[in-house]
Amino acid sequence: MGALSWLLTDGRAGEVELAGLGAVLACRYDDDEAGSPWTFVLYLDVCASAAQRDALAAIFTGRRGGDALRHFPWAWKTSRLVAVRPVEIEVDHTRRRQRLRIRDRVTVRIRDRYAGDERVTCVIPGHERAGEELVADELLVEDGALSFGYRGVCGYGSRFDYAG
Repeated sequence: MGALSWLLTDGRAGEVELAGLGAVLACRYDDDEAGSPWTFVLYLDVCASAAQRDALAAIFTGRRGGDALRHFPWAWKTSRLVAVRPVEIEVDHTRRRQRLRIRDRVTVRIRDRYAGDERVTCVIPGHERAGEELVADELLVEDGALSFGYRGVCGYGSRFDYAG
């Protein structure tokens, strides 16, 4: 269970400009369940136009193909998309101070860098890149089928470069 967030600093889908937009995925999966299927909600920046939201939804669900089919387990495993929601996304990806808030639905606050030597990134897309292992002070998701909360769990921050 967790939440992933992206801030697109550069990019487009065909002629649709995507720079400056955000996307968040709240998810649940269980490796003890056959095939470890994913259940997820995709949140897209409310400031995006309809064309931008359509493009982002196609990218982050894997429908557009490309790198998503290699990096996003929910795109190539059995999965259940609960909803795609246009929302106001408050996100700060400042190193070691990362925070994310989608009012009444998702909150993530990073406490600090993880002090251990082991990697804790598990299936986070792009975890093979140089990044920063973190500790989440708070991770809360309250959205119907997805409802969970944790404190002191692992987090990860990095830059990613997807194409396709």
